[in-house]
Amino acid sequence: MKKKIPYGIANYTELVEKNCYFVDKTKYIETLETVNNPVFLRPRKFGKSLLCQMLECYYSLNQQDNFEYLFGNTYIGQHPTPYRNSFLVLPLDFSVIDPSGTIPEIETSFNHHCNTIMNAMVEQAEQWFQQRVKIDFEQSASANLMSVLGTIKAYHLPKLYTIIDEYDNFANQLVTANKDHLYHELTAEDSFMKPFFKVLKEGRKDGTVANVFITGVLPITLDDMASGFNIANFITLRPDFEAMLGFTQSEVDKLLDDIYRDYEIDPSTRKEVDAIIKNHYNGYHFSNTKGESLYNSTILMYFLDWFCCFKKIPETLTDLNLKTDISWVRRLTGANPANTDEFVDRLTTQNNIPYDRILVAKFNMSQFFEKSFYPISFFYLGMLTRQDMFSLRLPNLNMRQIFVEYFNELHHIDVSTKYLEMMQGFINRPDLFKLFADYWQLYVSQLPESIFQQMNENFYRTTFFELCSRHLSPWFTWNVERSYPQGKSDLEFVGKYHEQFAGLRWVIEFKYYSAAEFKRKFKKVSLKDFKVQVEDTQQIGGYVEGLREEYPEANIRQFVIYCIGHQGFRVFEVI
Repeated sequence: MKKKIPYGIANYTELVEKNCYFVDKTKYIETLETVNNPVFLRPRKFGKSLLCQMLECYYSLNQQDNFEYLFGNTYIGQHPTPYRNSFLVLPLDFSVIDPSGTIPEIETSFNHHCNTIMNAMVEQAEQWFQQRVKIDFEQSASANLMSVLGTIKAYHLPKLYTIIDEYDNFANQLVTANKDHLYHELTAEDSFMKPFFKVLKEGRKDGTVANVFITGVLPITLDDMASGFNIANFITLRPDFEAMLGFTQSEVDKLLDDIYRDYEIDPSTRKEVDAIIKNHYNGYHFSNTKGESLYNSTILMYFLDWFCCFKKIPETLTDLNLKTDISWVRRLTGANPANTDEFVDRLTTQNNIPYDRILVAKFNMSQFFEKSFYPISFFYLGMLTRQDMFSLRLPNLNMRQIFVEYFNELHHIDVSTKYLEMMQGFINRPDLFKLFADYWQLYVSQLPESIFQQMNENFYRTTFFELCSRHLSPWFTWNVERSYPQGKSDLEFVGKYHEQFAGLRWVIEFKYYSAAEFKRKFKKVSLKDFKVQVEDTQQIGGYVEGLREEYPEANIRQFVIYCIGHQGFRVFEVI
């Protein structure tokens, strides 16, 4: 029986029951046990909820009889720790708390969720509690938690292992909705949240709480909302937890090996698929810039779900759920439109942004909206990743596309149906000369004058790629900065192996000169009389040489595109 792709599954038990592929991260359970009160932050779509549910299954006394079924084929199943199935587990998910009302209404939602989960836990553990405690839904979650812990202490019951998933979700929604006054009420000294965390802290102190594991996206809320829980241990930036979520290259290689075997997929397609997923889903560095980059695991599963079903590359390589993150750009920089433009323009044109070189483990909301904190804030949101010790960058083509879309929106650049004739003409008769001329006429002509002061070849290749991918993705994929022994190519068109342009590979090198640079370097040569430069043909020839070694049967063509400020361009095919 073929295994299934667990796209959209955040329940570990369901993953096992449905015979899904599973990248085994259970070895990290051992490491987590060495940390008191760990707080682990990762962007959306990195599998935090699945990790929490896996921990619940591992530690819960109620799952003792299912241990072999759930974990027998995993590392931790073969190397269990002494704490396996030893605790009462309280699994809370703050993402279900409704933040849409007033603070009393949010408190009601919070209490209802926590009390409901505590009630279920107590009923399932009746053999230990023996009706000594009853969850009172008229009481606060803090009061009921205190009663539970008091009973555990008085009758020497198994300790409570507390898991809080998406601890910052409902507070973050207040931030993005511009409900700052509610956020400040939520995090005030008399807020209903602080007593809850204080009870957990006291439980850790007296030994009734075995540990508290917390996940989320941003560090601001824990600093503001749960300042009483000052025993939290932020492990987000620790190198030994870098790959606890997200997939390494070796993990992805093994996963694809299994999928290609199980689904009997043509092995000749493997190199193309490897390149696509690496370009779009890899590239994240959370703690070590010199170490191995990580894949966004959930977005990769989005690709694999389609790929296994149809044995084809999806038409759209970006999971639309990822695009909702762009609301954070508006919120973080929206107080000052000039800051928004500067931030988005910098990433679109340069694909890097400097930061203070110290990625702090936590900070409060007032810092969150400071201009100097933009890079760090977007790092935690998963929009940026570490490039080196001094700068951050967009991690992959997914994020590049999203930021170009936002760039277009900010500058009111039309990317709608006016391009359909241009793209349809290209599909009927692939002609890079005409395609780029149309891009220049329809897209570049809309750019504001201020953008040309920041212009470079990265901007042209990125916006040209994004525009093409918007309309031509049913037939093509693209490589940006693909590595060869001689360096990195700028942009490559790749015909999908199952579509009409299979085997087509166009390598494009972009060169940019400002009008002044062009005049200074080439003296009295006009753009019309300009010729392709020998050094540029040699450069792209080196890339193509490497490409031919990899794909000797491919239909390879090579082009150099010169962009001169906003004055014009020349496209040359190198024969």
